[in-house]
Amino acid sequence: MKRRRKKRSKPQKPRKTLTSPAIVSPRIAKYYLQRHTLFSKYDAGVQLDEEGWFSVTPEPIAARHASLAADNSLVIDCFSGVGGNAIQFASSRCHVIAIEIDAKRVELAVNNANIYGVEDYIDFVIGDFFQLAPRLKGDIAFLAPPWGGPSYSKVLNFTLDMLKPKHGYSIFQAAQSITPNIIMFLPRNMDLNEVEELSWLSSPPLNLKMEENQVKTRTKGITAYFGDTASALPEDS
Repeated sequence: MKRRRKKRSKPQKPRKTLTSPAIVSPRIAKYYLQRHTLFSKYDAGVQLDEEGWFSVTPEPIAARHASLAADNSLVIDCFSGVGGNAIQFASSRCHVIAIEIDAKRVELAVNNANIYGVEDYIDFVIGDFFQLAPRLKGDIAFLAPPWGGPSYSKVLNFTLDMLKPKHGYSIFQAAQSITPNIIMFLPRNMDLNEVEELSWLSSPPLNLKMEENQVKTRTKGITAYFGDTASALPEDS
């Protein structure tokens, strides 16, 4: 009598897990899923640190900001991080001074600018924006100060004192010493009354327009345009 051989069960293949050498903590895994929205050329070798994953401006929004700058404008990117906004301004035929206090993050931004082929249009500066601002002049000051990490979204009403590294009023005043033409990217839950108050810091008050920024129908932030940048914004925005 022949014994029946027991069928060996096939070893189960391990489930595919989301891995990337760039991911250093589970809290940024969801941002990795959005990597091509953050940088369309991500697969070409774009590099980010942990803070860069949740603080970089999504590329479609950064491109929108850059589209409102006139050709050959000198843009001061005051908190440039890993270079998302600086790259888009440079891609729109602007010259950019990109300021970042973290030297390692500047290395990442230089790498990313090289991938987009715009490194010749960006001067990267390692330094404290508040110390450098009194000595700078430009056509546009771009502000995307840190929002305090992913927890910002849990706040019902985000206020200017929650911005980093200083109160939003202080950040805005430092930018005003450079130029009255300011673009400021803020959280989607921002207190808009406080943003309006910023325009009154100048005499006469600065022209101000705001728009909601979406990526794939999801609101990612609010942009406030001051001075001539507000005039460049279409009326139907």
